This record gives sequence, C-alpha cells and structure tokens, in this order.
Amino acid sequence: MPRHSLPDDSGAHGPRGPYTAERPGHAGTRTRHGTRGRARRRTVFCAVGLVVALGAGAVVATRTGVLPFGGACDGSTVELRVAAAPAIAPALRAVADRAREENARSDGQCLDVHVGERTGAEMAAVLRRGGGKAAEDFDVWLPDSRIWTDRASSSSGKDTGLRPLGSVATSPLALAAVPAAAEEMGWPGKTYSWAQLAAAASGEGDLRVGTADPARSATGLLALTRIQSATAEQGADTSRTAAAAAARQLAERTAPGDSQVLATLPHDTSGAELGNPRRNQALLLSEQAAYAHNRKRGGAPGLRLFYPGSTKDGSTVLDYPYTLLQTGERDTATSRAATRFQTLLGGAEGRRELRRHGFRAPDGEAAGGVARTAGARAPQPYTATPGEPPAPEDVRTALGMWTITVQSARFTLVVDASASMAAPVPGRPGQSRMDVTKASLLRGLTRFTPRDEVGLWEFSTRLAGDRDYRELVPPRRLGHEDGDGVTQRSRLTKAFGGMEPIPGGATGLYDTTLAAYEQARKQYAKGRFNALVVLTDGANEDPGSISRAELVAELEQLSDGKAPVPLIAIAVGPDADEKAAEELAKATGGSAHQVSDPAQIHQVILKAIVEAGSRG
Repeated sequence: MPRHSLPDDSGAHGPRGPYTAERPGHAGTRTRHGTRGRARRRTVFCAVGLVVALGAGAVVATRTGVLPFGGACDGSTVELRVAAAPAIAPALRAVADRAREENARSDGQCLDVHVGERTGAEMAAVLRRGGGKAAEDFDVWLPDSRIWTDRASSSSGKDTGLRPLGSVATSPLALAAVPAAAEEMGWPGKTYSWAQLAAAASGEGDLRVGTADPARSATGLLALTRIQSATAEQGADTSRTAAAAAARQLAERTAPGDSQVLATLPHDTSGAELGNPRRNQALLLSEQAAYAHNRKRGGAPGLRLFYPGSTKDGSTVLDYPYTLLQTGERDTATSRAATRFQTLLGGAEGRRELRRHGFRAPDGEAAGGVARTAGARAPQPYTATPGEPPAPEDVRTALGMWTITVQSARFTLVVDASASMAAPVPGRPGQSRMDVTKASLLRGLTRFTPRDEVGLWEFSTRLAGDRDYRELVPPRRLGHEDGDGVTQRSRLTKAFGGMEPIPGGATGLYDTTLAAYEQARKQYAKGRFNALVVLTDGANEDPGSISRAELVAELEQLSDGKAPVPLIAIAVGPDADEKAAEELAKATGGSAHQVSDPAQIHQVILKAIVEAGSRG
C-alpha cells in the first residue's frame, strides 16, 4: 500500500524545512545564496497583476523557448517548495525529479522543486491562524480539494494570500465495497444516489461503511455534505433525521485519515476476516485511493466502486487546486518557477505521471485503465464529468452537524423571565412570549440525544437576593437518571413547564450573562461541543450591573486563547437589544440572532449550534 501521512505528519524533512529527501546525485542542485536567498524577502509585487502576467508569460515562454530543458546547471538555480496532499505528493516528486534530471529551466535558471506532505486540514488551520513560519516554508500549496482553500480564506476576514492557478488533477468520490458486499448491493448494475447510500449505511442490515474523519479529510467532508444535501430533499424533519442517522453510523467507523480508513478493510479473503464486525465492508473513498489499494492489495480483497451521481448531475470530485502562497514576500523568479512547474504537471509527461498514480485529468475525463483498476464497471456512471462543487455554506453546515453528532453538545439555556415575557405574541391568540418560548424549547429538546448535556437558568432582576439569575437545572446528560429514576430530560421538561414571567421583573441581562459564561468556562467539558445560549426579549435594565463595555472586555478575556465556548445570543421580539446581543456574542466567537416569533427559537438554536460547530 502506498505511503500516506498521518494528519500531523510533516512528510520528509530536509535540513531547512519540510522538503523531500534529495536523491543521490542531486545534492548540488540546491543553492542558498542565489535568486532564492535574501532577495525573496526584499521584493514585493502586486499579487493579482502577477497571476495574470504569469499566465500570459508561461504561454509566451513556452512558445519562444525561454523555459527550455537545457544543459547541465551552472549553479544558477531557482528553488520551489510545494506543500502537497499526501496522495498526490509521490506523483509530484516524480515530475520534480524528472525536471531535475533533464535540467528544466525557468527564466534561464535550473528548476529545483521540493515536495513536502501536508494534509489540507493542517495547512488550512495554519493559514486561518495567520500563517507564520509554517506557511512561509512553502511557495505553492496543492491540497486535494478547494474546500481547504475556502476554509483557509473564509473565517479570517482578511486576505490570506492564496492565489489559485487552476486544477492539476481530479478524482471522483465513490463507495468502495469488498466483492461480497458489492454483489449484495447489486454491483455493477445497481446505482445509488447519495441519499440511498446514506440509507444503506444506516438502515436494516447495517452495511459496515467507514470513512475518514470529515474534520480532517476532504473525501469524508465532501461525502457528508452530499449526503446532507441529498437528504434535504426529503423534507426538513426527515432530512435532519436521515442525515444525523448516517453521520452517527459513520462516526462509529471513522478513521483519522484516508490511509487509516483503508486499514479497516479485511486483510485477506478468509471468512473470519470478511465476517469480522470490526472490519468495514465498504468505504467512502476517492477513485485514486481505490486504484492505489487495488494495485498493491496483496491478499486483501479488491474493491468494487459505486459512483453516486449521474451523467446529468455530474460526479463529486477531489479537484487538487494548484495554489500560489503569498503569505510572505515572494520574488518574481520564485513565482514564475511555480507557474513553470504547473506547466510541467499539465504537459504530456506530467499527465502521464499523474495517471500512473491513479489521477484523472482536470476536466474529469475517465482514463479507462485507471477507472477499471480502481473497480469501475459499466453501467456505473464513472464517466460522469465533475458536477458543481458544493457551496462553502453547505460544507460548513455539514461539518457543524458532524461536530455536534460526533462530540455531542454541552450547553446551558439562559431564559429571560422578566415581566415583558408576559406580552402577547401577534398572531397567536391567548399565548404570551413565555408560552411560545417554552413550547419551542420543548420541541428543540427532542432534537438532542441522551448523550448531550443541557442545563437551564432563568433571569430577571433580584431573583435570588441581589442576584438577577438562578439555576433551575444543572447541566447533565439528557439520559442521566438520578436515584429516583427521573431523567435529566424529564427534569428539564418539568422546569420549562414551571417557568413564568416575574411580575414587575426587569431584564438583568449583563450580570446574568457574565455569571453564566464564567460557569460555562469553569465546567468546560473536554471532547464535547460547549456553548452558552442566552434568550432575551429586552435590553439590560439593571442600573447597578456591569456596563456593556466592561462585560465585552470580560468575555474577551475569558475566551481568549482557550477552548471555545461560543455565546449564542437570541434577541426575541421588537424590544430586544439586538446590538448588545451582537457585541456580546462576537466577544466569544459566537453569534447573535433576532427572531420576531418565539416559535422559531428551537430552529435558531439548532442552526446556531451547527454553525458554531463548523468553526471549531
């Protein structure tokens, strides 16, 4: 089986950084004091203009012979450092070695390319934190999917210096099954949609399907996104149930990365291995991963591929975007070398090398030998061209759902019980804000599992002596039973039913929020998604409380550099202080939401928790 790195594997390291080990006979190709040296930190150029210029320059240079293969290098060398997804790194090294052997040149200098392995999740996390030295160690990033470049760029709110220059390869996603399971599923004649695959993984018979962790694998995350989108067509309630059921089933058979999930297949074709409940019968994989497995499987069973999708809708693919990193100053020679190497990857020899490692061309055209070796057979739609990639918002939602499903949630509901909660709700005769809020919270409670931990506070002013708040139910697992046999879910249900607006009570929002957040931080549950949910229908009305500016500063200090506990602030009705909600939530990395109808509260809470989970 080909080597893949662990999620924290840095690949082969040279003496300066994350390079591949140099081959014998090429030790003299690296220079430290030429174009690559200090000049790269002195020259600043306009990134957008350069990308255009490089594209045009590559065409002209190729036509005019400015970028030739030439004679032996005379010491003038331009170095290029590439951070590549583990699966494609070997192919890139082969192209780089060939370029070195044939003295490929960029602007008259010999091209010296070094390829280090980095997972997309690892590099995206580095760039989201601001890059720093770890990102400056590379000039080009080649992740397996654009979802990582999207994630690197979307949350920082500033330019991360990523300049995509186009895809260099693709590989469609598939369900890869061992022969016995494939035959039972009707391979190759029967085709499956993503929704049908989800049902097969979580339905009767429980086909043992494994996946790489969607938080660390593009294959796992793209598949989960497609499953969630496909089940959404079945209606809101059914969608959540089906997607969550599939996610829970997959979570039981998740491996950290793509190489580790391949190790969960049977090691041989013996009945003991094939029937072993700890071994997966099928995996969500890329075609390239199945190709690599089938070529070097030894005595393990080969894989047969089901391609969800159709020739009409297209396939879901890993698209390997070649991305220029502008996280630091880059000299023109290095950036032109990046374009030169991309040209080599797109040339005849480069395409041949990529195909030899199981990749398709950027347009997704199926190479018969690759697809057949991977386990494709007609009428499976393995010839389908790539469809539109999922929207970044859909990817974030799927990741949030996965985070909550796998980790479970721990949060406290802090509910406004001031007198204004007795106000009637327009369009709901005879029902107050408190009535509708309680009913919505009860509906929302049904969406959480016995493993989730939920607590409940209420607040107004001076509810307990000088305090504006009181704890009604401490946070515990919903399935927890006390000695009397009453579950936490039942205790919360009873507590919701007993909440009433406090006559004459005002809104003690600020002191309550600080106290609840301090407790949430003290009681942080490691390995779970932690949050604080505050619902209010008014502005702070306690003149003796902490000021808003002081509260924001306190919240920022409490959350700074620590495990995340986002504050989800929900402003209910026209009198709620939406601006205050936004400021308080922002201080913790949380979110604020305004609802006109309290009946929407449970939907907003679920959505906010999922969105917060996607940013973890």
